[in-house]
Amino acid sequence: MQATALTGEGTRILRMRDVLTRTGLSRTSVYHRIKGDDFPAPVQLGPRAIGFVEAEVNNWISRLIEASRQGAK
Repeated sequence: MQATALTGEGTRILRMRDVLTRTGLSRTSVYHRIKGDDFPAPVQLGPRAIGFVEAEVNNWISRLIEASRQGAK
């Protein structure tokens, strides 16, 4: 997945538990999709902490919904 240039206000970092809640995926599924280049890559917040850019997760969800709607037609 290509990195997104992020500047300006409103950029938030979501922790894994927030991503799991928003997507309905399991932790394992998120990591599997990241490895398969089908989910936004996390950003390193510290030695043992990662987060996800909210806008990238929201875009992923929107694309998933759109693909689902296209397949239903």
